[in-house]
Amino acid sequence: MTGVPLRAATPGARPPRRSFAREALVDWACGVDVDDVLLCVSELAINALVHGVPPGRGFRLHLCWERGGGGRLRVEMHDSGDGEVPTGRHSEPGPDAEGGRGLLLVSALADAWGAVERSPGKVVWCEFAASARMFAGTEPGAHHLP
Repeated sequence: MTGVPLRAATPGARPPRRSFAREALVDWACGVDVDDVLLCVSELAINALVHGVPPGRGFRLHLCWERGGGGRLRVEMHDSGDGEVPTGRHSEPGPDAEGGRGLLLVSALADAWGAVERSPGKVVWCEFAASARMFAGTEPGAHHLP
C-alpha cells in the first residue's frame, strides 16, 4: 500500500491526489479504467474536505494494488473529522441540487465501496477489479512510490 498525506488546497494550487493516483496506476499497470479511478479519487477527496476534515487538518489517500484473485485496486480516503460515516443507502438529489452525487458516482463506477470508523475520523474506500496484467519491470524514469 502506498499513501500520501494531503492538506486542503490553496486557491489556484494543483491538487496532488490525481497526479499521485495516475502515476501509481501507470507504474503498477494494473489494467483498471484510469479515468474511473481518478474520478472516484476526486469525489472521495472532496467529500473528505467537505464532511471530514476539521480546519487546519488534512486527510490521507492510500492506494493498494493486490495481485491475488485476478487483481484488485483499493482506494482509501482517511479523514480525521467527526463527520458521519456514510452508508450504502443514499437518496438521489433533486435535479437542481448542486451536490449530493459524489457517492452515487463512486457507487456506479467502483465494484465495491464502503466506510468504516476510525479514531479520529473515518475511512471511505472503493475497489476496482483489475486484470492480472502486472508491472513487469522497471522502465527508465518510472516513478516508484514509497
